[in-house]
Formats: sequence, C-alpha cells, structure tokens
Amino acid sequence: MTEEKTTRELVYETNRDVKWICKMLQRMEAQDEEFEARLRALEGWRAEKAGEERRLSTVSAGAGGIVGGVVAVLVKVLGGG
Repeated sequence: MTEEKTTRELVYETNRDVKWICKMLQRMEAQDEEFEARLRALEGWRAEKAGEERRLSTVSAGAGGIVGGVVAVLVKVLGGG
C-alpha cells in the first residue's frame, strides 16, 4: 500500500522543487552573463588586433615608400642620370 502525502507535504515538496528550479535558472543566467562578457572581451581583442594589423600595414607601406625613394635617388645619383 502506498502512503498518501498530506497537502502540507505536497506543498513543501513543490516549494522545494520551485526553489531548486529558481536556483538553477539563476546559475544559468550567471553563466550566460559570464559567456556574454567573455564574448565581448574576445570581440574587443579581435578589433584591437585588426587595428594593430592596419597600423603595421600602414607602417610597412610607408617604410617601403621611403626605401623605394632612397633607392631611386641612389640609382639616379650613382647612375649619373
């Protein structure tokens, strides 16, 4: 024979289950916020790296132009042109 639970016991179990569910939802929300924060940090890092690459590309292009100019002047001067 199964034991029937009283209304008080059922309410207690239901409250306990609801509290557990709420606790799990809070943990999930905290994990979601942590994930979002990490994602934002990663996006910021990627943007920073892209900026560094653009700066490096600009510096390289500028250095190449300067070296090319110096070589052209040297060829002109040494070539007697």
